Amino acid sequence: MVSRGKKLFAMSLFTLIVLIAVGQFPHHADPGGTNTAANATKAVTNNPLGVTKVPLSQVANQLGHLGISINFTWLLLTGFLVLFMQVGFAFLVTGLTRAKNAGHMMMMNLSSFVVALLAYYAVGFAFQFGGVGPIANLGGTSPLNGLFTHGATGIIGVRGFFLQSGNSYDVGVMAFFLFQVVFMETAGYIIIGAIAERISFAGFLLAEVSMGAIIYPIYGNWMWGGGFLSQLGSGALFKHLGFTLHLGHGAVDFAGSGVVHATGGWSALALAVILGARIGKYRRDGTPRAFPGHNLGYVVIGTLVLTFGWMGFNPGSTFGATDLRIALIAVNTLLSASAGAVAAMAWTNAKWGKPDISMTCNGMLAGLVAVTAPCAFIAPWAATLIGVIAGFLVCYSVEFFDKKAKIDDPCGAISVHGVCGAWGLIAVGLFADKTYPAGGWNGIAGPVKGLLVSGDAGQLGAQLIALVIGFIWAWGITWIIFTIAKRYMKIRVAPEVEIEGLDEAEFGQYCYPDFVLQTETNIPYELEGATTGPGAVTRTGVPATEPPEG
Repeated sequence: MVSRGKKLFAMSLFTLIVLIAVGQFPHHADPGGTNTAANATKAVTNNPLGVTKVPLSQVANQLGHLGISINFTWLLLTGFLVLFMQVGFAFLVTGLTRAKNAGHMMMMNLSSFVVALLAYYAVGFAFQFGGVGPIANLGGTSPLNGLFTHGATGIIGVRGFFLQSGNSYDVGVMAFFLFQVVFMETAGYIIIGAIAERISFAGFLLAEVSMGAIIYPIYGNWMWGGGFLSQLGSGALFKHLGFTLHLGHGAVDFAGSGVVHATGGWSALALAVILGARIGKYRRDGTPRAFPGHNLGYVVIGTLVLTFGWMGFNPGSTFGATDLRIALIAVNTLLSASAGAVAAMAWTNAKWGKPDISMTCNGMLAGLVAVTAPCAFIAPWAATLIGVIAGFLVCYSVEFFDKKAKIDDPCGAISVHGVCGAWGLIAVGLFADKTYPAGGWNGIAGPVKGLLVSGDAGQLGAQLIALVIGFIWAWGITWIIFTIAKRYMKIRVAPEVEIEGLDEAEFGQYCYPDFVLQTETNIPYELEGATTGPGAVTRTGVPATEPPEG
C-alpha cells in the first residue's frame, strides 16, 4: 500500500514535469528586456505631449547622468537590503543553538560584521577588485585598474587599499565598495553556524579577519575581479604552454553561489573539523545526539528576513536598475526558494511522518543559495527545478555530515552554503538558456549557454574547474591558518565553559538572565576527580564513558 506522503510526492513530481514540458512550447516573450527598452525609447522619441525639443547632445548628457544616478541608487538600496541579512543570520543561528549560548551567538554576528568589514576595507577590497576595470553602469570606476597578472592569469588586485590608494577616493568606487563589502560579510556570517557553541571569541575574530582580508577576496578576484578563472573561455590562459582552453564564458557566478556561499561553507567545514564536535554530540558507538535549538520562532523569522534580503543580493548584482533583467532575477530567486522549502518539507514528512520546521527553513535557504549563481541566465522552470534539487540535497547532506562524516555542524551551514553553493555553480553550466546577456560575459561574445540547452559542455567544464579550485582554496587556506594558530592561541573554549554555556565565561553576561536554563542531564560533567564511571569526562572534553541518557 502506497503511503499518503509518497502519493503526494509522486503527484508533485508529475505536475512539475508537465509544467516544465509546457514551458518549452514556442511563445512570444522578451527575456532580455529588449522590446521593453525599445518601447520605452519609442514613447520618448514620439513626443506625444508635444514637449519642445532640445539639442540631441544635451538630451544624451542628461539621460546618461540620469541613468548612472538611477544605477547608483539601485546599487546602494540593494546593498542596504543585503546588509539587513545580518539580522536574519543572527536570528537563524541563535535560534538553532541552545539558550545558554544565545549571547555568544549574537555577539559573534555583531563582531563578524565590524571586524571583517575593517579587514576588507584595509586590504580585501583591493585584493578582490583592484583591477576590475571600468564598470559602465557606474560611470566607469576608472581608478580600479591595477591587476597583478602573468599574461592572462589575473591573480590579485593592487588598487584601492584603504579606499585611498590608486586614486580610489572616488564616488563610483565608494558605491561599488558598499555593495561588495556586504557580500563579503555574508561569507563571514556563514561560518558562525558550523562553529557554534565551542569556538573561543579570539579564535572567531581570527576567522573573520582571515575571511575579510584573504580567503574571500582572493578567490573573488579569480572569479569576479578579472582573475584567471573568469578567463577560462578566452583561449589565452595557457597559450604560452602550447595549448588553449575555450570553456564557455569562463567561470560564471552571477551573484555568488560559489564566491560567497561555497567559500563560506568550505571554510566552515575546515573549522568544524579542526574544532571537533561539541561535548556529548556523539555516543561511544558513534551515533549522534540531537541538540535542539532553543527558539524555532527565531529560525523562521531569520529565514524570512534572509529571503527578503536576497531581493538585494541577486537583482542588485546587475549593478544597475537600467538592466531590465532584474525582474526575471527576482522571480527566479523566489521560485527557487519556495521550491527548496517545499522539497525539504516533503522529504521530512515522508521520513518522519511530520514536516520538520528547521529543515524546511534550511530547504528554503538552500534554494536561495543554489539559484544565486544561475538566476540571471535561466528560465523560471529551471529556477524551480534547481530549488527542488537543492531542497532534497540539503536534507541528505545534513544527514551525511551528521551521521556518516561525524562533523558537528549545529546549523547545517556546510550543507546549505557549501554543498548547495556548489550545486548552484554546476546549474549555470546545465541550465543557462542563451537569453542573457546579449553583449557577452567575461569578454566572450554572445549569451551564456548551458549543456542541456546547447549541447556544449564547455561552460559546465569551466564551472567544475571553479568549483574544485574554490574548495581547495577556501578549505585549504582555512586549514593552514588555524592549524598554525592553534599552536599559539586557544581556539576552543575549555570543557567546563562549553558545558555551562559561553555567555558568562566569554562576556560576563547572560542573554537570558531571568530564565532558568534547562540542565543537560544527558551530558554530566565533573571538573575534577572522577576519570571513570558514568558521565566522567577527560580534560579534553571527551567522555571517558558513555553518559547515561537523560
